Amino acid sequence: MKTKRLILIIVFLISISCSTLTNRFTTPPTSTPVPPTQTITPTETPFPTPAYIPLECQNSAIATIPAATVIAEPTLGLAANPPLSKDEQLKVFDELVNTINQVYLYPDFNGIDWKGFVTTSRAKVEAGLDTETFYTEMENLVSELGDEHSQFESPSALAATNAELAGQNDYVGIGMLALPMIDKGHITVLAVFPDSAADHSGIKVHDSLLAVDGIPLVENGKAYTHRVRGPECSTLRLTVQSPSQEPHDIILMRYKVSAPQPIDARLVRTTDGSRIGYIFIPTFFDETIPDQVKKALTDFGPLDGLILDNRMNGGGSSKVFEPILGYFTSGILGQFVSSTKKHPFEIEANPINNSQTVPLVVLVGEDTASSGEIFSGILQDEGRAKIVGQTTLGNVETLHGYDFSDGSRVWIAQERFDPAKSHANWEKTGIIPDVQAFADWDTFTFENDPSVAAALELLGHK
Repeated sequence: MKTKRLILIIVFLISISCSTLTNRFTTPPTSTPVPPTQTITPTETPFPTPAYIPLECQNSAIATIPAATVIAEPTLGLAANPPLSKDEQLKVFDELVNTINQVYLYPDFNGIDWKGFVTTSRAKVEAGLDTETFYTEMENLVSELGDEHSQFESPSALAATNAELAGQNDYVGIGMLALPMIDKGHITVLAVFPDSAADHSGIKVHDSLLAVDGIPLVENGKAYTHRVRGPECSTLRLTVQSPSQEPHDIILMRYKVSAPQPIDARLVRTTDGSRIGYIFIPTFFDETIPDQVKKALTDFGPLDGLILDNRMNGGGSSKVFEPILGYFTSGILGQFVSSTKKHPFEIEANPINNSQTVPLVVLVGEDTASSGEIFSGILQDEGRAKIVGQTTLGNVETLHGYDFSDGSRVWIAQERFDPAKSHANWEKTGIIPDVQAFADWDTFTFENDPSVAAALELLGHK
């Protein structure tokens, strides 16, 4: 059995250009009904011609999705899992349960009746389950632990996860990452993929997406992001609202975008001529992120101050988190503690220009989680950075991955992090900002971001 460490919780993040990721690890794709295949017939579009038509679509008749009230078939989805016999299912079941019993962080299982859940679940497997139902049952069993971290992935879900971690995102769509804001009835943009339809149409971070072809994207307390999906070279009318502006319609064409999740790196405009850098890090679950951050720091040159924006960073892999931390600090920064042992967490310095000494401010919020919290908390604990924003929710157990004979994997909450200086219990307290300054993501632009303004003040610049 193989194991590797992962610090992981993904924010409720949606790739509008791909299949819906509601926290893909807790909303199993295998339990989502698949809509029937539709035949998309190229027709005379009732929409104006999109502002940008990619080369691969220029010689094709423009296809439109018939009647926006129907669900377009997803352009990407998880492959079917290889079939498992009952004996094979029971073998995986026993591997899973034994692993959890051996390594779970909480020996008392947080007071739940774990043995009872195991008995009930095993009886279902023994009674006979088809392969996909079996994997759904395994997902449900692990979710009974109730720690909001531990997750089970079927072989096909694991393949999709590995592709995402490697930055091998291959989408047919409009190309953006967005966050559902159910209570407000819309979806707000977190990042726009370069050279995507969204990029060419002028959609910006902090914009809100209200409707597709007049049909709301959020209704009855639920986000219907599938309404953005559709086949390559088809068009859609997207209703968009920028902060403090009236809604307007944009005509876009769906096409293939192959790109990692983008950071946002820029210099902040100041009145005193100082060079203040800003880097938005959307996730630590993409192995291209360290090189993107390194390039940004290299391109900036020596800085007078740097703002790292982790407000939407829901965590990710230690392979991503640790190299980035090494740009800014080094040494033994704390220890990971399990139910039976502990080991030090040490980072080697990797300075880019003056990144090891530049004054730092890290932005956090309620959507900062897992290694996003640990990263921010370490820099604060070491006295390396000030924190601005909103107290995080405290979601920082460390996961370890265990692979099973069928190619599935379980991520188990196996350790907690003990910071070197304060020894604070971040699972209980969250990361507490030095300065509270925040607003909803859809209410501001970069130019009037209250957290950025507070960060500039902390850095002593305007």
